[in-house]
Amino acid sequence: MKAKLGDRLILEGTHVGDPRRVGIVTQLRRDDGEPPYLVRWLDTGGESLVFPGPDARVEEPRAGGPAVAR
Repeated sequence: MKAKLGDRLILEGTHVGDPRRVGIVTQLRRDDGEPPYLVRWLDTGGESLVFPGPDARVEEPRAGGPAVAR
């Protein structure tokens, strides 16, 4: 998984009924775009350092269109 500043990090719920979390990558800790990422969560506005697991994906926002999953 690789991300750039401004990409969305999406974490799917791991259990039935768990909500999906969406955050914006605000800081990269590695030059190659690999995790971990500092993420600002859209639901709470809080920030956390995230080491994404297999239930996560990165989406790159595109001008004038929907985000594209990578």
